[in-house]
Amino acid sequence: MTPEPYFFLLIFIGVAFVFPIAPLVLAWLWRHFFQPAKPGAAKNATYECGVESLGEAQVQFQSQFYLYAIIFLIFDVESIFLIPFAVAFTGLPIGAFVAILVFLLLLFEGLVWAWSKGCLNWAK
Repeated sequence: MTPEPYFFLLIFIGVAFVFPIAPLVLAWLWRHFFQPAKPGAAKNATYECGVESLGEAQVQFQSQFYLYAIIFLIFDVESIFLIPFAVAFTGLPIGAFVAILVFLLLLFEGLVWAWSKGCLNWAK
């Protein structure tokens, strides 16, 4: 007796629905039966790191901070690309050396551009 061809697919779909929904249902049942709601002023107050919040929740940041972070990520990823080259430096052909020099030249050009535009200047 051979099973229906879509039987295992039906099992997989059922498991895909049960695994995420079962913990949510169990958490809701636990909260409903074992932790009754106790609203109050202290429970509904805004609490963040032990300090009462002051002012509005939305604070505007200067875009230079985001640009500085993106430039940091670019040069951080650059170091990840340089590590394999540094490890295998003696076994690589001259073409790999030229390729890494072009890569470093482009990154240095990006650093000079960011510096000339004032992206790295914190005193704005």
